[in-house]
Amino acid sequence: MTSPDNRVVLTIEEAAQRLGIGRTTMYALIKAGQIRTVTIGRLRRVPTFCLDEYVRSLLSDPTQLNRAA
Repeated sequence: MTSPDNRVVLTIEEAAQRLGIGRTTMYALIKAGQIRTVTIGRLRRVPTFCLDEYVRSLLSDPTQLNRAA
């Protein structure tokens, strides 16, 4: 079986696990349009590059950066 790290698309649960967030949070990010998905047949999947895009967007938003006090 192929590990999630080698696949081009992930299930919602696998994508959430890869980001280290919960499933509910993942669905909220998708609904808000912050993470893009694709539909394959009747299945919704998250392309791995969309996770990378999301993390890059967090890094480019100064309000998302944690600053050591």
